[in-house]
Amino acid sequence: MGITKSQIFTKNQNELAQVFKILGHPARVAILQYISNQNACICNDLVEETGLAQATVSQHLKELKSIGLLKGEIEGKRMCYCLDVDRWDAIQNQLNHFFNTTKANCC
Repeated sequence: MGITKSQIFTKNQNELAQVFKILGHPARVAILQYISNQNACICNDLVEETGLAQATVSQHLKELKSIGLLKGEIEGKRMCYCLDVDRWDAIQNQLNHFFNTTKANCC
């Protein structure tokens, strides 16, 4: 979505679009699933878990952090992070509202 056109949409529509965009990569979904199933913050486990290169994992983590889903330090090879539960809940509420207020209709 071009920068010049985003202003014609609501803040909520722009935020949801950004969330969908970030979550639209299967590696990011897998990373979130792995992190959400851990009992503590994670430090450097994901390269082995995902089979992806360190640089690729770092880029995906950066994207997830950009929408606030992760908190912690993600800098180069030094990574300690966990889910930001408050943001996770806020996104879940946004998605629930979106799906619950969108009527499924048929042609």
